[in-house]
Amino acid sequence: MERVASEANEFSRYGSDTHKQVYIYGGLDRGATTITRNFGMSWGLGGWLLTPFLGKIGQEGADRLRQRVADEITTTFASSYGMRLSLTDVVDPAMVKRYGLMATGDKALITPQD
Repeated sequence: MERVASEANEFSRYGSDTHKQVYIYGGLDRGATTITRNFGMSWGLGGWLLTPFLGKIGQEGADRLRQRVADEITTTFASSYGMRLSLTDVVDPAMVKRYGLMATGDKALITPQD
């Protein structure tokens, strides 16, 4: 990305002045975030959290988003689970060890009615 953006007519030791923004989603890898600075000096790094976002868009915006999720719960927002757990299962040490893993694609759904 930076190589293409920096193919300007004049040299700049700071790289291109095109701003690049990187967002970190999720947190399964608890290790340090390492950035190799070969992409110029005009960049930003951030995360995204739902609760602060909902606060920024206000009640009306949040209500619209909630309605969209409700309307599309079996399509756009459909999900699958690696396991379904009753409340009894949730406290079983063997199950805690399994669902406590930081793993992609193996979410646990707790079903209190079971």
